[in-house]
Amino acid sequence: MAMNTATNPDALPQPMGEFSPVDEWQAHISRVFYGLRGGRVQDYYQTFASADYRLAHALAADYFSRVCAREKKGVRGKGIGGKDPITPLPLGTPLVVHEWGPGNGNLAACFLTHLKTLDKDSLVYPRVRYVLVDLHQAIVDRAHTHPDLAAHRERVETLCAEASSLASVKDGTVDRILCNELWNDLPAKLMLRKGSEIEEEHLRPNLNEKRYAAIEDWSGFVRAFNETDVAALAAFPTFLEDIIWEKEYHKTEWKDVPYRKTITDFLKQIDDHVLVPVNLGACATLKEARRLLAPDAVGFSSFDAGADDLAVLNDPEKPCYGLFGGQYSFMVNFALMESVAAYLGIRSVTVETQREFIGRSLGTNVISLMDLLAAYPSPRSLQPWEQDRLIIKTLQVLKGKYRSPYQRRIEFPIRNETPSQEREMLQKVLQALGADGIPDTVAYLTEEEITGSLAGLEQLGYHRETIMAALATPPQPIDYRHFFFSS
Repeated sequence: MAMNTATNPDALPQPMGEFSPVDEWQAHISRVFYGLRGGRVQDYYQTFASADYRLAHALAADYFSRVCAREKKGVRGKGIGGKDPITPLPLGTPLVVHEWGPGNGNLAACFLTHLKTLDKDSLVYPRVRYVLVDLHQAIVDRAHTHPDLAAHRERVETLCAEASSLASVKDGTVDRILCNELWNDLPAKLMLRKGSEIEEEHLRPNLNEKRYAAIEDWSGFVRAFNETDVAALAAFPTFLEDIIWEKEYHKTEWKDVPYRKTITDFLKQIDDHVLVPVNLGACATLKEARRLLAPDAVGFSSFDAGADDLAVLNDPEKPCYGLFGGQYSFMVNFALMESVAAYLGIRSVTVETQREFIGRSLGTNVISLMDLLAAYPSPRSLQPWEQDRLIIKTLQVLKGKYRSPYQRRIEFPIRNETPSQEREMLQKVLQALGADGIPDTVAYLTEEEITGSLAGLEQLGYHRETIMAALATPPQPIDYRHFFFSS
């Protein structure tokens, strides 16, 4: 019989560890999560590059144009910080591109495919050495086996290492570094100011009553969890989504925290008792990127969800993190990242929305399919299966205007509660979408693809004015942004 508080007073959430700073528990949970689920990350969340190609194509076009412009122009100015004269890479030198946190390998595959297409005279693509970098072996293994990377196999290498500590890579040897939705996955502290004191959030993990009752060897489970013994944990019932986190706030111990002055100066701009993310893992990658980039490198790009507006960061109601599959995902504090970059001597930082970066590459406005779906009148009034039907019908309308150059059939399971007749119809629609349609719900759509489908969208119940307003919507307070710096 399952225990409860009426039959057993011990059947409360059970502590699995002690209180520690958020970043320490996040790093611990990340090791457990990737150890148990590293080969199935996309089952828990989709990134903008998991199936879609438009971010990768924009990056490839940007890289190709920058390399060509650099080699045409030759020597220029000073290196990062203005201290060292640039010694340009000789023409024909190999071009090392790193992708930190390569996911399922789709961004790498689409980047290299598009770069090869653009490079009609074979001046850039044949020189590229593309390195997939991740701390978790399961991730780099899966990324490396992406089917569309087979055509680029001789260009692709893997490196199992932490992005903030790539000791095997020599200083000044990398030309381009790409990170897509990596920063939010790295350890971060949650800090607040109380007058002249800085405090941070501490967490303690507890397992909920139901899952606790299902684990017979509790002491063995706790020992395996605290030792991150993934092999032992795999023998227990799944538990990551069943952790209940207790919170406390303690004065920050600065001896192991870098950038103390930069952080404290930043927090002076934030009201008392307002919690903000301090993305220390992301800061460490900035420092490492500065070391690795060649003096005339194209540069570093990170794409992630966050805010760069102090008014947004000062909002006590903002979401500082989310939980996906039991793993913490932190909002990126782009304003603080700019301050840390300045401290590191990086002077050429630009921050823009991801939509702006992709739209500029395509010469048009773009929004994601989710943005379009949000423009539907009262979508939350629909039952879950009716929301699914709206998504599938929207995909059907857009099929005639959107055509992917890749074979990516959308994976869309139909809910069990869907009426049988509707289920049969929706399965036929999904099958008819083919493999060159919209690959997932976070794929980017151009203004032309949407406006060319307006008649069909209006038949589904969309309003033309609302759609056009969505295309012109300014960035959200917390939005996907592109953080870039060059040498």
